[in-house]
Amino acid sequence: MSEYVKLRALDGHELSAYVALPVTEPAAALVVIQEIFGVNAHIRSVADGYAKDGFLAVAPALFDRIQHGVELGYEGADLQTAMSLASKLNIENAVKDVQAAMEYAANATGKNVGAVGYCFGGSLAWLAATRLHPKAAVGYYGGQIGKYVTEKPVVPVMLHFGRQDAHIPAEVVEKVHQAHPEVEIYWYDAGHGFNCDARQSYNAAAAREARGRSLAFLKTHLV
Repeated sequence: MSEYVKLRALDGHELSAYVALPVTEPAAALVVIQEIFGVNAHIRSVADGYAKDGFLAVAPALFDRIQHGVELGYEGADLQTAMSLASKLNIENAVKDVQAAMEYAANATGKNVGAVGYCFGGSLAWLAATRLHPKAAVGYYGGQIGKYVTEKPVVPVMLHFGRQDAHIPAEVVEKVHQAHPEVEIYWYDAGHGFNCDARQSYNAAAAREARGRSLAFLKTHLV
């Protein structure tokens, strides 16, 4: 079961969020943080998948600060629109919106809250871990993490990267590893966006392995 709700950030901004509900009492809660393509069918499917695993999953619409109802594909004009919207998005405001989703999830369940993010959301999962105190965070191919490498996570973190990712140099990931050796970092024989089955870069084997690791990690720290 799923529904849309309204959230309110600390600065008063109101945004929508997709909420996927488990069929039984939630074991924990999870904020699913979007790529630059909005809370589209793929992100909703990710939230739905975690709901089937027993989590209440909340996916905040980060682009609501710029344009409501953004749901984009991964090629052509949609890709250009996504890049344009992303360039206008203030990451500090995005952190506020993730915080609003975390607070909603905590209030809705009374349980521990974690975060999992993809691409742009992967970077925000890192900032959630350094600033917002979820119980654990997972980031997939977060290209901006290197910019915030001096920020120390205060909760357990797991990161996933593809060896063929042309957007994230391996030396950036190594920089994160050197600064934070306690962070679990995994590499896959895949490119950027390997988890998304709507992308040409989708890699089923890598996606399956990364999700298995993520699910075990989240259950360990949240449930």
